[in-house]
Amino acid sequence: MNTKQRLVLAMAVAGLGLAGHAAAQYPQQPIRIVVGYAAGGTTDILARALAEQLASELKQSVIIENKPGAAGNSAAAYVQQSAPDGYTLFMATVSSHGINPALYKKTLGYEPVSGFAPVSMVASIPLVLITTPNLPARNVPDLVTLARKKSGELNYASSGNGSPVHLAGAMFAQSANAKLVHVPYRGGALANTSVIAGETQLSFATLPGALPQVKAGRLRAIAVTTRERSPQLPDVPAMREVPGFGSFEINTWNALLAPKNTPQPVIDALNRAVARSLASPKLIQRFNGEGATPASSTPAELSRFVNAELAKWAGVVKDLDVKVD
Repeated sequence: MNTKQRLVLAMAVAGLGLAGHAAAQYPQQPIRIVVGYAAGGTTDILARALAEQLASELKQSVIIENKPGAAGNSAAAYVQQSAPDGYTLFMATVSSHGINPALYKKTLGYEPVSGFAPVSMVASIPLVLITTPNLPARNVPDLVTLARKKSGELNYASSGNGSPVHLAGAMFAQSANAKLVHVPYRGGALANTSVIAGETQLSFATLPGALPQVKAGRLRAIAVTTRERSPQLPDVPAMREVPGFGSFEINTWNALLAPKNTPQPVIDALNRAVARSLASPKLIQRFNGEGATPASSTPAELSRFVNAELAKWAGVVKDLDVKVD
């Protein structure tokens, strides 16, 4: 080994030492969790609840930064390009790391797998099939019958083209062998309001967004999309319980990701803090109150989960022939 090679090796070792020291001292400044949606939505609400508990665990401020636009793609691209130091994190969703890579093949703007370092799962959030209360269909079989009878006359609202709500409605129409008209809105709140007003007749809403209106009687919940019934709506069946819908399962979710090349000790510290946060009775109560279930994981488990979601939704998008690009 010549003198130049020794110098390069020494500099590399020193750099690793400094990186290791910085990771050991993590965190030394406020942490930002970037959310790809406006304040007040389900992802934002859960991120803020997590941030509050994380701040307590890490003894450091955790700030939520909302970067809405392009179905969450802009925020994902922003975090991917951020410094890999553990101070800028991304609140990933089934859209950003499940559906969007299959829809926005030309304009995605980020690498869903190679561009990020997985930290932990955060939450599981059911969708719930809601109808306007005056619709003469009190259960899924009744709705299927009505949709077939009034082919092309029933409208389903969604939170936007390519959203999980949109795809859930398309999957339902396909499974029911019925023609429904898709009406996209700029967000779940507007979609739910359209069902309450009778402008549209049904939607697959996120449970946190629909639950207050269901409890108030302004919306009727007739099924949830998760494998099991929701503890928040124990009398409402899962879609899988309905004949003809045995394979119908949609689970929306949130997870925490860091930019690729974030030091492993930082990832490990964050993972431990997230796990402790999600085990907090206070946070569990807040998540459950929003219709969400806390769900931590190891980074490796999250990596496998994201890969499975990408494969699943690529198949769904292809099968439904949904295009937004």
